[in-house]
Amino acid sequence: MTELLANHVAGRWQTGTGPGSTLLDPVLGTELVRVDATGLDLAAAFAFARDTGGKALRAMSYAQRARLLADVAAVLQSHRDAYDAISTANSGTVKNDTAVDVDGGIYTLGQYAKWGAALGDTRHLDDGAAVALAKEGAFQSRHLQVPTRGLALFINAFNFPGWGLWEKAAPALLSGVPIIVKPATATAWLTQRMVRDVIEAGVLPPGALSVICGSSAGLLDQLQPMDVVSFTGSAATAATIRSHAAVTRDSVRCNIEADSVNCALLLPGHAADSEALALLAREVAREMTAKSGQKCTAIRRVLVPQARYDELAQAIGAQLAKVSVGNPRHEGVRMGSLVSRAQYDTVQQGLNQLLAHTDALYDGRQNPLLDADPAIAACARPVLLGTRDPDGCALVHDMEVFGPVATLLPYRDLEHGLALAHRGQGSLVCSLYGEDAGALAAAASELAASHGRVHVVTPDVAKLHTGHGNVMPQSLHGGPGRAGGGAELGGLRALDFYHRKSAIQAAPQVLQALDQSAGV
Repeated sequence: MTELLANHVAGRWQTGTGPGSTLLDPVLGTELVRVDATGLDLAAAFAFARDTGGKALRAMSYAQRARLLADVAAVLQSHRDAYDAISTANSGTVKNDTAVDVDGGIYTLGQYAKWGAALGDTRHLDDGAAVALAKEGAFQSRHLQVPTRGLALFINAFNFPGWGLWEKAAPALLSGVPIIVKPATATAWLTQRMVRDVIEAGVLPPGALSVICGSSAGLLDQLQPMDVVSFTGSAATAATIRSHAAVTRDSVRCNIEADSVNCALLLPGHAADSEALALLAREVAREMTAKSGQKCTAIRRVLVPQARYDELAQAIGAQLAKVSVGNPRHEGVRMGSLVSRAQYDTVQQGLNQLLAHTDALYDGRQNPLLDADPAIAACARPVLLGTRDPDGCALVHDMEVFGPVATLLPYRDLEHGLALAHRGQGSLVCSLYGEDAGALAAAASELAASHGRVHVVTPDVAKLHTGHGNVMPQSLHGGPGRAGGGAELGGLRALDFYHRKSAIQAAPQVLQALDQSAGV
């Protein structure tokens, strides 16, 4: 029987008592490991994290907790090769895609370690200067942010088992809040191994980091008013979390990142041979194929002037034709598989729904796979769709196919193009392509209300921009409406979610003493 991965809760490793779920290699179909959380004492696990982990973390200053993040990053870096092997086997990713997940998480930890060190040896954050409440300032009000006295429950998605943990854990630990992470079952192996390496290295205090692999049953029932929960995944599951009594009755703070039908838009006035058009074509192809299209930030809709529709279709298709798909262990493969055969079936079902309303402008489904059996492997080849009726084809604005699929949509004028972008009803990111700085700035401002991030690409940043779908810790990650209404990263803005704000009203000498009590 395959190895059963242990959970780490209440300060010790514990295995579930049930049969568990078996994780499979999505290319070969072979069994890898099992996960199970049956029989865990969840109440004890959550209490230990809150009481033991939280107390230890809050006793430290921001600078001390920042050093913990640096230590965690160093541990992960020392085990880097093992993560490549696990990611290839469990997620079906090529090495470049693994790097986005693993190295992206390590980089994010390093950034928050630097930012946290600059906060110094204090235990609270100021929120503005003191203001007078009485004549001559004899009685004042000063706002502080202090770490919440609860824990952070992370319910994560299958596409980023590495980065998905550490991009949330970095600001949580820096804030002084202990973590319980529940990774998506299909790709839980990498998350569990990373947590194991960090726990065994002894760089974090007991209770600061816990992992539960397997079913999420009962986790939300353990939440208390000072806890927070962060979820990445489907809108349907997000609705279940939002309707739970912990959120509706006890006001547990909730951060959601859900479905997002992101877009890229080429501004009017560019010739077929323009650099802006070429840059867009390359980025669309890259976003369709990176992580096999399994990115919440991937480009799903491509908005172009009507006159450039055919040229863009040809340019994107030419880029996609260069992408070889198959077993990521094969040196000639540029795009691996989806995370499971079940996910492959879901993608094909969604693709067929879109094909009922669109045309296939580039269809890679007939191309052979490299070193992979199409009857077993979860390898989905890229398909570029298109419709000349973007107003009447509602489905392309409403449904996200979480794989290597995008749809080309023509617009009449810029006002029409911007309106189509807004039809995503809230997205994580939109990218703009063009050369006129003023027009790009105006369009970015117009789109900001419905997009968590607006990524503007001009020829002068062709080799410098970080990419439409790359989530950088310096910038906000999240989006309104359909995207979940959440907010992560954005530098130190991420710490807001893990802090409680309070107005301290007192005489000036008392307010000044707050700094001394906080270690300033």
